[in-house]
Order: sequence, then C-alpha cells, then structure tokens
Amino acid sequence: MSYLAPAEFVTKMVDAGEAKIFMSTRDTLIRAFMAGAILALAAAFAITVAVQTGVFLIGAILFPVGFCMLYLMGFDLLTGVFVLCPLALLDKRPGVTVAGVLRNWGLVFLGNFAGALTVAFMMAYVFTMGFNTDPGAVGAKIASVGEARTLGYAQYGVDGWLSIFIRGMLCNWMVSMGVVGAMVSTTVGGKVIAMWMPIMLFFFMGFEHSVVNMFLFPSGLIMGGDFSVSDYFIWNEIPTAIGNLVGGLAFTGLTLYTTHVLTKPKRAI
Repeated sequence: MSYLAPAEFVTKMVDAGEAKIFMSTRDTLIRAFMAGAILALAAAFAITVAVQTGVFLIGAILFPVGFCMLYLMGFDLLTGVFVLCPLALLDKRPGVTVAGVLRNWGLVFLGNFAGALTVAFMMAYVFTMGFNTDPGAVGAKIASVGEARTLGYAQYGVDGWLSIFIRGMLCNWMVSMGVVGAMVSTTVGGKVIAMWMPIMLFFFMGFEHSVVNMFLFPSGLIMGGDFSVSDYFIWNEIPTAIGNLVGGLAFTGLTLYTTHVLTKPKRAI
C-alpha cells in the first residue's frame, strides 16, 4: 500500500480539522447523522454475532466494518472531530476560532445522536416485531449492557465515574488512531487495514465510545432496560464524551502534532 510519512499525514489531519470547522451546517449535520447511523448498525451487528456465536472476539473482529465504511464515505464522528478540529486552532489557521471548534462539536454531537437514535428505534422495532414480542437474546443483551454500564458504575460513586472517564480516554486513543489510519495510505486496502486494528482493540476491551453509546443505551431503554435517561447521561454519556475528548487529543492529536509538525532541531553531536 502507498504509505504517507508522518509529517505528511499530520498535515492532512490539520487540513481536515480546518475543513470541518468551515463546513456548512447542512453538510456537517448530514455527515454526522450518517456516521452515527452506520456505527450504530455496526454495533448491532457485532452484538448479534457475539450473541449468536457465543464468542465476543468474533463480534469485535467484525465491528470495524462500520467504522471503515463511514470514514471511506467521508462521514464524521464526534470522536474524530474532538481530535482534528483543535489542531487547526493550534496551528493558527486563518479564521479558526474556539467558537468555530465548539460549533462543529455541537453539530456533530447532534447529528451523531440523531443517527444513532434512529437506528436504535429501527432495530428495536425489528427485534420486537413492532413492539409486539420480547426482544429476544440480542435485545436482552443490549438492555443488560445499558444497565451494567450505568448502574454498574453508579454503585462505585466517584470511582465509578472516573472509571468511565478513563475508559473513554482509552477508547478515543484507539479510535483516533483509526481516524489517522484513514490518512496514512492512499489506497482503500491500506486505509482499511490501518483503521481496522485499533477499532477492533477498543471494542474487544470494552472501552467507552460516546457515539456507540448513543445507540446502545437508548436501545436498552426502549427494550426494557432497568435504568433511566438521567442514569445514561450522568453515569455514561457525559464522562465518556469528556474522556473521549481528553484521550484522543492528548494521546493522538497533540502528540503527533507536537513531534511531527513542531519538531525540534536535531541534537548536536
């Protein structure tokens, strides 16, 4: 596969962040909606495979298909813009402001949530035959995940909240590596391979992804999960999103930008 040197693809990261900040509201929302919907469907697919085979690793191996599809189509996840947009601000690109970065994050959050929620209702309808039957093994699994990853954290108080935050950090460290992976090659095969590896890792390790959770938890609520909307936001979505921002930016965006763009002069012998 054709490989770009780090200095080249990090410049592409900054360019991408700048482009997303200046993108029209309509296009930002459309791309975010489709990203949330595709990732939600991939999550439903991976859980279905894991439940039917009894082997979670198989679901984790197959889950990245959704991530690869959405990025090849040029759609945007919140976890990706968390990393890319601040780099354009740090690089002092003309016209890039803090307000512009926050605007992009807000629009992408809304689009991702709308897309994931749409698929959540669609899959719940399918699992329950129009809400006329029990959701079955896959639906029950989704509902149980929602309970375990809200109330399961809540019982540990602050330590539980910090655990979600750290899982969110670790998640977007890997997911943002997948975002960068789409830029390190100029071939479809190279992009897919580079994206696949870190996404498989995050999913199998059970790290917390804010957009995946936009599907899992509303789905769990719709299909009878024993937790509330406030449980979902306080004990998952909020700490997860903050962790995704900190982890992706600190471990991937800033490290790559600092060492490959703000490179120090070579040390004298």
